[in-house]
Amino acid sequence: VAAERQIADAIDPTRFDIEVVHLGETQSRIGEAESAGVKSVPALVISGQPFHINFGASIAKLK
Repeated sequence: VAAERQIADAIDPTRFDIEVVHLGETQSRIGEAESAGVKSVPALVISGQPFHINFGASIAKLK
């Protein structure tokens, strides 16, 4: 979570909308994350492209 937070904080909010979603706490959004191409967490989705940061857990483990 620390690496994800550092990257999210470094992204220019005037250019990108930032929303941090903890899928372990908001499991109702797992399907949305999968549709965006997220395979593991933590990850960022920027302009529709998933970027996986470190490997915490596969998205299947969160279901």
